[in-house]
Amino acid sequence: MAGITRGFVGKRRERDPRLPPGQYDARDEWPVLHAEATPDIPAERWTFTIEGLAENTVTWTWDEIHALPRSRYEGDIHCVTTWSKLGMTFDGVSVDTLLDAAKPLPAATHVMAVSHTGYTTNLPLADITGGKAWVVWEADGKPLSTIHGGPARLLVPHLYFWKSAKWVSGLRLMDHDEPGFWERNGYHDRGDPWAEQRYQGD
Repeated sequence: MAGITRGFVGKRRERDPRLPPGQYDARDEWPVLHAEATPDIPAERWTFTIEGLAENTVTWTWDEIHALPRSRYEGDIHCVTTWSKLGMTFDGVSVDTLLDAAKPLPAATHVMAVSHTGYTTNLPLADITGGKAWVVWEADGKPLSTIHGGPARLLVPHLYFWKSAKWVSGLRLMDHDEPGFWERNGYHDRGDPWAEQRYQGD
């Protein structure tokens, strides 16, 4: 039997431990995927509102939200379509800071994130508090581009990226769970990448 030529069998590349199951590293690419036409929202017309089960209904303009304490996320993002981007940096404001102003009522258990386009996605309140979510307007040191949700988007990086609503306009606090756009169309209610919660029934 002929011997195996040295170097013919390549060394197996170690899988990056930051990649959840079924995901690949998009590296320099940031794929663009959304269900709606890309809107044109000038920063001077952009607002963000928290309403529903809260002591205060609060709305911030672009200048007002920029006056709040700045917060940064450094880490990874994961899309349900199997790409991940590792080692990203996003700048904006923590959702905790915004909720501190609105003061959710004890009955509030979930939120509906709403976009200026009408897009919606639902989240347990526990998934956007405790330093887990942001409203961001910069990615890797540059203003967030319109195709990636600018002027500002929600960022919930521990869940699949459809939960990080582009062109975000606010959160509605609720005492129950209610499916948003993709959840009504077969996607998982929560969307944990590490559990591969891509579709209903996963």
